[in-house]
Amino acid sequence: MKNLFMIFLLMASYVVAETEFATPKPSIDNPRKFVFPITKWDRKEVNHVISSVNNVMKFYRPENTEVVIVAYAQGIKTLLKRGDRDIRKRVEALMTYDVEFIACGNTMRTLKISKEDLLDDVEIVTAGIVELIERQLRGYIYIRP
Repeated sequence: MKNLFMIFLLMASYVVAETEFATPKPSIDNPRKFVFPITKWDRKEVNHVISSVNNVMKFYRPENTEVVIVAYAQGIKTLLKRGDRDIRKRVEALMTYDVEFIACGNTMRTLKISKEDLLDDVEIVTAGIVELIERQLRGYIYIRP
């Protein structure tokens, strides 16, 4: 009997609580807004950010989210046409779900990257760090996985 009770306690500890949505709940009219930075060219870190974006969109559903990824410093290499093939495919897949990718113009000048070097549909802003600040002031939640 004691063993049965211990098994029950062990199983009960694995019960997962469901996340409760804050009010107002996410919807097309009230999407959850997130901004993610990519600042390093490290495959593991870039893939972690992309996976985090996928997880957030899977949980809230793409139609209930507005997701922005700002790439600056060495992270801008994530957005190069001639960059890592696997990462490029993942970025392009997110673009089909209207994830917005933004490149830092200051970084582009420093690293001598032209607009033509970037994937199609990447927006360029003057300063990536300023874009992060402004997005937060407009209600985007800053996520640094």
